[in-house]
Amino acid sequence: MRQAGGRMKNGGGRARAFKLLGLAQRAGAVERGVDATRCAVRDGRARLVLIAEDASNVQLKKIAGLLEHRPVPQRQLGGQEALGAALGAGPLSAVAITLQNFAEPMLHYLPVNRAGYQEGLDEARGGQ
Repeated sequence: MRQAGGRMKNGGGRARAFKLLGLAQRAGAVERGVDATRCAVRDGRARLVLIAEDASNVQLKKIAGLLEHRPVPQRQLGGQEALGAALGAGPLSAVAITLQNFAEPMLHYLPVNRAGYQEGLDEARGGQ
């Protein structure tokens, strides 16, 4: 379904984001898993962090502290199974996109916050 101006509603945007994620993987622009994502953020290579909707607070906490002081946008995209499947892998809690050419359109297609997501990050940061 399309909205006025030809923009897709969120369901279509998520599908496009998953397609872009697969393309980014083939281009070598994805770091898979929490540890690889943390390294990409620390090294300044991450342009976007995607977090699974069903990621545990433990996994969120590992990433939230790093993102708090770095200008790396983050979004939620599917569950762990869907995030991993889009990359031909098992369940993943987080991935980092390392090329701006993939990160920018994904940011366009994904909503800024989803219900409960910000609360989960705040809780992972220690209730800030």
